Amino acid sequence: MALGNKPPAPPPAVTGTDGLSSRMAAQLLAEAGPNILPQAKRVPQWRKLLGELTHFFALMLWVAAVLAYVGGMPQLCVAIIVVVIVNGVFAHIQQERAQHAAERLQGLLPAEVNVRRDGRIQSVHASELVPGDLVSMAAGDRLPADIVFVSASNCTADESMLTGESAAVPKGTNDPAWGGTFLVNGEAEGIVTATGSNTKLAAIAALTSGTKPPPTPLTMELRRIVRLVAFVALSVAGVFFVVSLLVGIVWRDSFLFAIGVAVALIPEGLLPTVTLSLAMGAQRMAERQALVRNLEAVETLGSTTFICTDKTGTLTQNRMNAVEVFTADGPVKIVGEGYGPEARIEGQARSMALLAALGARVASQGRAVHHEGGWTASGDPMEAAIDSLARRLLGREPETVKIIRRFAFDADRRRESVIAGTTLYVKGAPESVLPLCTDTSSVLAGAVEAMASRGLRVIAVASRELPGTASDWLDRSAEDAERNLAPLGLIGLHDPPRPDVGDVIKAARGAGIRIAMITGDHPSTAGAIAREIGLMGPDNLVVQGADLPGDEQILGALLDRDGVVVSRVSPEQKLRVAKALQARGHVVAMTGDGVNDGPALRQADIGVAMGLSGTDVAREASDLVLLDDHFATIVAAIEQGRATYSNIHRFLTYHLTDNVAELAPFVIWALSGGQFPLALGVLQILALDIGTDLLPALALGAEAPGKRVLKRPPEKRHLLDRHLMLRVFAVMGPTEALIAMAAFSTVLFGSGWVRGQSWDPGVLMSASGAAFAAVVLGQLATAFACRSATAPPWKQGWFTNRLLLWAVSAELAALAVFLFVPPLAGILGQAPPTAAGWTVAVLAIPGVLSVDWLYKRLRHRHSETSSPA
Repeated sequence: MALGNKPPAPPPAVTGTDGLSSRMAAQLLAEAGPNILPQAKRVPQWRKLLGELTHFFALMLWVAAVLAYVGGMPQLCVAIIVVVIVNGVFAHIQQERAQHAAERLQGLLPAEVNVRRDGRIQSVHASELVPGDLVSMAAGDRLPADIVFVSASNCTADESMLTGESAAVPKGTNDPAWGGTFLVNGEAEGIVTATGSNTKLAAIAALTSGTKPPPTPLTMELRRIVRLVAFVALSVAGVFFVVSLLVGIVWRDSFLFAIGVAVALIPEGLLPTVTLSLAMGAQRMAERQALVRNLEAVETLGSTTFICTDKTGTLTQNRMNAVEVFTADGPVKIVGEGYGPEARIEGQARSMALLAALGARVASQGRAVHHEGGWTASGDPMEAAIDSLARRLLGREPETVKIIRRFAFDADRRRESVIAGTTLYVKGAPESVLPLCTDTSSVLAGAVEAMASRGLRVIAVASRELPGTASDWLDRSAEDAERNLAPLGLIGLHDPPRPDVGDVIKAARGAGIRIAMITGDHPSTAGAIAREIGLMGPDNLVVQGADLPGDEQILGALLDRDGVVVSRVSPEQKLRVAKALQARGHVVAMTGDGVNDGPALRQADIGVAMGLSGTDVAREASDLVLLDDHFATIVAAIEQGRATYSNIHRFLTYHLTDNVAELAPFVIWALSGGQFPLALGVLQILALDIGTDLLPALALGAEAPGKRVLKRPPEKRHLLDRHLMLRVFAVMGPTEALIAMAAFSTVLFGSGWVRGQSWDPGVLMSASGAAFAAVVLGQLATAFACRSATAPPWKQGWFTNRLLLWAVSAELAALAVFLFVPPLAGILGQAPPTAAGWTVAVLAIPGVLSVDWLYKRLRHRHSETSSPA
């Protein structure tokens, strides 16, 4: 079923004007069921928390904790369990604002409804409404179900939530209306045609709840890293277990040794660091008017390759302005801002333009009103602009005209008209109004094309003096009245774009992002705005939703270009657009503000809802909410998303570099056949990972976006790419490991130890303390080196990331505590190093910075020589 195109079901029979009887209503309620939208099954809180504690990485740590306990290391077991629980609880709290779009749809239906039963008006709960009920509504009431009007007095309905159209829709007798929408003006009675799960709103709810959002790029990348780390850790641990057995170590000690190797390779602080980095990115986005509802959306934004944006309010200001009136006597231009009466009038045909404006105003219900020192729209912004036009041309407020009869607008007629006295005034689409006129000139017809080509929304206005008296036309049809019309003129309206939207679009394209306008508006209006703001692509492609190809591959090929405009889209078509672009490898950001946008927002990689004008359903279905409804905020959020991805890359480099240094003592021990003592123990490694490693990693996650973050295309590299692996395993990691082992050896050999002799426990603890200090100082240097993949720290500015300064200060304080507090140092199996040990350990700082600077210079020189001339 194509939502938005389904014809209303024929209304059930109603006995006279008395409505249903209570007995018949009860029978129908038993047959049709309550008027309640179907609700999605909620996931219990305990299951969500359990999921955060039992994903693959967490399970790997749980196994390590159990093995540590079985191996006789309860301290290690407790430490690992604390890491898993803290990270799981934190992630659960951050994600608890998960979307429940289908459930929030129920809040769109009113609680109490006035129905006519047993010949009198009664108030019943909306859930008790049944097909065939005769409901009474007034301005401001939300429709409780799908209905067909049996009477309507000056009624308009706001259906933007379902159709995407910003203009209120006039409603008359026999017109359909939909549950969840509401009356803007007038009073009406209508027969219920569908309730509960049979309504159009329920169909959209089913689409929304049935659409499972795809896994984010970060989720997939972390899964890849975790599986790789798990494979390497378990494989290396297994190898070391076998080696330890071969060198004569009993199986229990070999087993503990293998656990130590696995712990050394597993970056326990990785997931907490990722989660907190995403939370920092989310906070920065909130400061830029972008509220993140799903933490992983922070990173996904940085991977965005295609933005599908709405028009009204996002690219434009949603303030219609009448800028031109064309009559048979010539054009009149109006230069003014907003809805105020002040404007400059240019042209000689002012009197004819005034007749056209007054005629259009009589056929309109929206008005420009003065409120709190300014002029705003009351009702339809387009009709408010027509009211403002009449004020500007007349120089004062026009007199109120009594309306005898109103013929409502509908999509087929594409016009509306009113009878005032014995005069009929008609306004609507030029192709609908002008053919009904008797003397349409070629000049007037040509003006329609000229105005449309300049990006104006064109409204034709005509009138007719009706024969007889006004009462003769009370029961006549619109077809009888709307003929032999005399054209009064054409009104051109413009919704001004946001002032900076053109520059923002250029910035997005400079970042390698394609943009498409996906809107419910008319194709000419959408195309004109796209051209005006510079969004339209070189193909000048404007396609209507009904004309989209049925084949998904052809649809993707049609839309996969920059600057395409898709107009008159239904919810299903918008959903198809998102799927088609994703099938071609795009990371899609989709904007929306209405109930109709819910399915597409959930399907898109990033659903972006409007915070000012959007519905609760759109916000609940989204990943990102724009607090200012501004397209520029999307691009700002993408910038922060890219910065967050780079930050994750930074601290992943940092984590893995330290893992190399932590693994080195086990490798040397194995290569020596157990003859060389182990420089670092398991508890020392855990202290490094949690006690000293974590804060600098978090500080790296807070790096601000670089100046060129939007000057390059979206990066589709893996987090564990070739350059990261080379930098970690061939540059900084080996340097840090070499200096740590040199510090250990300096203390050990300085005490007179030679290979083959037993070692003094006190000397071994001091040597181990030297290795521990060297790794911590190497961490400090690595943190500053990882701020950039191309520039040395002194070109970044030592004080531009103050969080990092605080983090390394805390790291040095932790080093002092771990070395100089005897009970803690004893648990870790270390002691303060000798002077010689300190001397070598301190060399880790210049050593790591020097080799990283040399690597960056060589890489930069290689990229210059390998790039084409």
